[in-house]
Amino acid sequence: MSYTDERSRTSSPVEDDGMSWPSMGARQRRDESPEQKEEREKKLADAVKTILTCIGEDPEREGLLKTPDRYAKALMFFTKGYEENIREVVNEAIFEEDHDEMVLVRDVDVFSLCEHHMVPFMGKISIAYIPNRRVVGLSKLARIAEMFARRLQVQERMTKQIATALMEILQPQGVAVVMECSHLCMCSRGVQKPGSSTVTSCMLGVFRSNPRTREEFLTLIRR
Repeated sequence: MSYTDERSRTSSPVEDDGMSWPSMGARQRRDESPEQKEEREKKLADAVKTILTCIGEDPEREGLLKTPDRYAKALMFFTKGYEENIREVVNEAIFEEDHDEMVLVRDVDVFSLCEHHMVPFMGKISIAYIPNRRVVGLSKLARIAEMFARRLQVQERMTKQIATALMEILQPQGVAVVMECSHLCMCSRGVQKPGSSTVTSCMLGVFRSNPRTREEFLTLIRR
């Protein structure tokens, strides 16, 4: 199956207003006034007070008095990727360049929240592409990864979203993404297996169709 065929089965990775796979309330959140943002944080803080009460804590004791407000602000930061515009993230840092060899940014730190338990997973991501006469500023690869990480996520989907978005923006010969993360939902609850890690990958274009290109990428990220 070609990349075009595969892409046609899902919504466009970059919509007309620059949003990428926006959630149901993403645009509303993005367009809120300062007063509306403040009201949203207050609702979150009130919900945290309810959680504290439900687990048997006293939200009025000294150590927890400001916790609801702190957590509300933290959660808004952890999920800020919902309202980010990928075109603004790239910021026109795409340049015509006569380069057709692999470009690789390796071991970028990523942090996200598992959508199943809303606890963190974190690790490193490596992103490569082979240009088709267009290159992007190297920091933008890390910024795009950050944009998709700052949402409620599953690692498998996040890996594919980053690769597909880059394929759309750059129209390169191919994109490869490999991510390795530790999930607190697996390390600190459930099976409780600290030290375990999960590896996901997405290969598009020549990285999928050409075994030698794929092997070169995998060799480089193992060094």
